[in-house]
Amino acid sequence: MPDIDVAIEDRLAIVTLNRPAERNAMTLAMWRDIADIFTRLGNDPDVRGIILTGAGKNFSVGADVSEFGKVRSDIAESKAYEVAVDASSEAIANTPKVVIAVLEGYCLGGGCHLSMACDFRYAHSAISIGIPAAKLSIVYGVRSTQRLFSLVGLTNAKRVLFSADRFDANSAARMGLVDHVSDDPLAAAKDFAKQVAALAPLSVAGAKRILTGLAMGQGALDLAGADAIIDDASDSDDYREGRQAFAEKRPPAFRGR
Repeated sequence: MPDIDVAIEDRLAIVTLNRPAERNAMTLAMWRDIADIFTRLGNDPDVRGIILTGAGKNFSVGADVSEFGKVRSDIAESKAYEVAVDASSEAIANTPKVVIAVLEGYCLGGGCHLSMACDFRYAHSAISIGIPAAKLSIVYGVRSTQRLFSLVGLTNAKRVLFSADRFDANSAARMGLVDHVSDDPLAAAKDFAKQVAALAPLSVAGAKRILTGLAMGQGALDLAGADAIIDDASDSDDYREGRQAFAEKRPPAFRGR
């Protein structure tokens, strides 16, 4: 079985993260595959809408931290990893079709990253969503942080990233992190995707491009300085401690260096 499954029905593509036993944890290969899949679907004239979801009643617990020691163990590997992660979200955001994330169960870290790149997030009433980067001494990437900020505003973005908390569906909806809550989010997402698919594709694509560009404005942010902060965290003792604690299933003992 592929780690990512793609099915097309009635001009609607269903992209399913397909590692249910691992709660759809994202491997490096999967990040790269997402970029390829969404680029291909974006160029397919027979596809008018895309739904991104997860198998086994979970969207995704995020990056597969168990492989970090092999694929994200130093600054060079961390940079390459972040390039792949950003490429996946850029491919989703730049797809000229409506993209809806259907969230069930866990939507954490990298899973939240994927969902925020989508146009809409339709959530089950029992989801648990959050970004636990501070539990691994990881500084969340600039592009991902910008998407979070554009969705929930400054104070809520700080709450999400500073606390590393998990939020329920209603709390996430109040913040703007999810757009629609129901007990059957897949059916609701399909209905809305079909509604959009019946409209002018050029109008949808044009509106998406303009709105996405406006939302991602970087302003006066020092990108080089932000990258340096990310690199320092990737090469820190705390990052190595976070990985080790995760592997040993114990609370990490961070020292701020």
